[in-house]
Formats: sequence, C-alpha cells, structure tokens
Amino acid sequence: MQITRHPQNPIVVPGLFEWRKATVFNPAVIIDNGKFYMIERTAGSLTPCKNFLGLLESEDGVNFTHVKDEPIVTPDMLGFPYGSVQDPRIVKIDDTFYLNYALRPCAMNYYPTGTGLPERSIPQYPDGWGDDPQHWLTRSGILTSKDLLNWEYLCDTTPLDINDRDNILFPEKINGKYVLLRRPEEYVGPEYGTEKAAMWITYSDDLIHWEEPKLLAKAGPEPWEQKKIGGSTPPVKTDKGWLVLYHGVDYDSVYRVGALLLDLENPEKIIARTNNFIMEPVPYYEKFGYQVPNVIFPTGNVVKDGLLYIYYGVTDTAIALATVPLDELVNYILAGN
Repeated sequence: MQITRHPQNPIVVPGLFEWRKATVFNPAVIIDNGKFYMIERTAGSLTPCKNFLGLLESEDGVNFTHVKDEPIVTPDMLGFPYGSVQDPRIVKIDDTFYLNYALRPCAMNYYPTGTGLPERSIPQYPDGWGDDPQHWLTRSGILTSKDLLNWEYLCDTTPLDINDRDNILFPEKINGKYVLLRRPEEYVGPEYGTEKAAMWITYSDDLIHWEEPKLLAKAGPEPWEQKKIGGSTPPVKTDKGWLVLYHGVDYDSVYRVGALLLDLENPEKIIARTNNFIMEPVPYYEKFGYQVPNVIFPTGNVVKDGLLYIYYGVTDTAIALATVPLDELVNYILAGN
C-alpha cells in the first residue's frame, strides 16, 4: 500500500507561543466551508506536561496558521487547573462541531530518554491534587461548538473509575443513534473477551446516556499490535463501508497503523481488516523526537477530491501529513492484505 508522506513533513512544529513551545501533536482536523481546520494538542513544558488545545487553519491542508494566539481549550476550563487535555478528534453533525477529548485531572512530569519511553514522576500539587489515585485516570468526554472557537462541555463518555481514551464519534447517526468508539484499558480478561486493551463500540440516543459498550476489535496475531490497539481517526463513510484507521502497539512500544472497514448499517460488523500495518515509523522524524521514539499516531483524517489526508503525531513532538487515494486504500483492505 503506497501512502505518500508530504515532503514538508513535519508540517506543524512546536514554538511560537509559550503554551506550545515544548510539543505539538495528535491533532483533530476537519474541512468546513472549503477550509481545513486543525485542533492541535500542545504543551509548553514537560515538567509538568500540561496539555492544551489550539486552533489553526489552512487553505491547502499543508500550510497552517493559528486562528488565535491562545488555546481554545484548557484543562482549567474543564475544572482541572493541574490537568491535561489530550488527543482531540472532531466531527460535524448538522450545524454543530463535536470534539472528543481525553482528560487526566493531573499532569505528569516526563523526562525523555531519547531511546525509549520517557521516565516520569508525579509533581507536587497543592490542595491535595494528585493524592487521589483517580486523579491519574484518563477519562474521556465531548465538547460542542458552533464556531470552532468557543467550546462547551457536553458530557463524559466513560466511567470515571477506569482509564478510557481514544473515544471517537461517527460523523452521523446510524439507525437513529449516535455511535462512539472507545478503548477502556481495564476491560481486559476472560470476562471481556480480550487479553489486551482493545476497541469497543457503544450507542446513545442523546449523547449523554451511553449503552454498555461491545467489543469491536482486538489485537490480531501479528507482533505489531500485540501490546494493545485503539481507534485512531474518525470513521470515513465510503460506499463500501466505514473506513476506520487504528493504531497498534508492539511490545517495544512501536506505534503503527492498521485499517478496518465496518458495515454501514451495522458498524459492529467488521467487513474487512488489514492483516499487516499500512504505516510504520520510517523517516527520522517518526523515529526520533523530543519525547517518545518510533511513534506515528493518526488522530485526524479528511477527504478532498478523492484523496484521504491523514494527519498524525510523530514521536509526541510534531504533526505530519500523509495522503492516499481513498478508493485505493478501501480496495486494498477489501483484498485481505
């Protein structure tokens, strides 16, 4: 499968403002009124690594500039002044933008090693913050907006007593219900039908009350996804099914990308799935960076003129872009590769 990395990669890098001088990565991207909009995850420091969300725009999907010189979402806005808001995914349903996010009530200190996962420690926060084990669990939720600048809290999409991230809304209702992908870390064991963290699917009538999730996909037999898998980008509707990119992690913590096709009317049904990864860290900026080596992590995709634009974080340091003809990727998945 030939997926083309953009020659300007990485297309968005840290700097410019204090709140994004350390890292930018794992963006949400959407096309609205012919313009590309990106919501970036940023950090001004790694000690602690408090994350914010910023808004950028672009005419061509490559050259982005900031709409505001301040974050559009902060953990403070969500009631967690020492927290971290992470990994946005965005869809638009009718006239409303819906932003999935992950939130940790307290932010960690990270100390990159350059050769593996960063070492970390717990900062000393005032007023008892960080003392409760729940302060270190990642919950997920949804924000809404009409203009991409002003966001309102809508709901938590996951229980507060487990780690649950990679929550991703489908861009339209299916059979009258909203549909959401999840990745609950603790849903592992014989009673859950999976021995590794996996992808789950759930439904809601109102976006507030969610049904019990069902197991959608778990790690396949190949080494590249044996540690865990999780949803990556919002589903893309094609005439042959919902295209969903997902990430797989091996036991060396290398992040790669696979793909699923889900039934249009019954998204619990997997029509086809790649046996092998379709992307893995190859160029230097995907192998080595400021934080975690060997990471490509797509969180945004859009379609323009038949081309799928895949936006992904690299080494938790910067943002890159790859493209592939949508029909070619769908046919590749259907061919059982």
